[in-house]
Amino acid sequence: MKHKLLILVGLTVLNYSCKKSVTGEYTGTASVTVGLASTTTENLYSKGIRLAGIGSITASDKSVWTVPAEVNFNNPSFPTASDLYNPDGNKFDNSDAAIAAFDPANIIQIDTSGEVITAFIFADNYFELYINGVAVGKDAIPFTDFNSHIVKFKVLKPFTIAMKLVDWEERLGLGCEKNKLKKYHPGDGGMVAVFKDASGKIICKTDADWKAQTFYIAPIKDFSCVSEDGTTRNSSNCNTSDVRNGAGYAALHWQVPAGWMNKTFDDSSWPNASTFSNATIGVDGKNAFTNFTNIFDDTSNDAEFIWSSNVILDNEVIVRKTVH
Repeated sequence: MKHKLLILVGLTVLNYSCKKSVTGEYTGTASVTVGLASTTTENLYSKGIRLAGIGSITASDKSVWTVPAEVNFNNPSFPTASDLYNPDGNKFDNSDAAIAAFDPANIIQIDTSGEVITAFIFADNYFELYINGVAVGKDAIPFTDFNSHIVKFKVLKPFTIAMKLVDWEERLGLGCEKNKLKKYHPGDGGMVAVFKDASGKIICKTDADWKAQTFYIAPIKDFSCVSEDGTTRNSSNCNTSDVRNGAGYAALHWQVPAGWMNKTFDDSSWPNASTFSNATIGVDGKNAFTNFTNIFDDTSNDAEFIWSSNVILDNEVIVRKTVH
């Protein structure tokens, strides 16, 4: 039997038809939701080990949010990136084999007089890549199993990389998945990428010089754990432990700005990306990464995993970098 409970969020009092288990009071800039979202799409990818669902949830300010994010996975006009390693597709043993197999017809033409740039990307779980606002590649698998990609595009310098990154969830609206006996396990994200010019020289890699902004934080067990300073949204002080029942926890949502993928978008006020070690992300035993350590862990120019400040609770992140 559902019990209605009055809760205070900022200055707004609303009825929620679920048991509230989040503590504290939130007075920041986000829209606040409590509890699980309604499922609108059961599963985007039938071959996946876990369900890659999409949900909808209404916040205390009456705004409606898509969780874990609005994505182009089913948009045929957004190109799917070619495989480095795909458990349901091409499983290349090394980068040379993947490059040799790459179909030149899949090179995205941004500037016809530009140079062909090759990107190598491993994302946990999902990415959409734009160059100067042009869609050049999306992840072939939204959730699991783990895969990696090679993308080629023709462009003039300087050019701007913009990526939407999504850490998927099974408990829609609460950023959680099942982990053994714990039904509410906040999974982690992480993305690493290397960009090479036509001569094979690394011209860009993921590191702390990238910009990274979070737009969806969950689960929130105590509103006071999140701090905001200008456009910096920091959830690194929040509790990330597994629980058996977290259906009454909360989430914070911010509107993704229009034109975020464009070269002219001003990201100067965004915080820089946080970096994470391979061990923190947990890539051991994942062929999608370990088959290509000569690319991602180049001994003379090592790329780092990046995300916003909290790789566990921040579930929708946009990263940007201009290459000169």
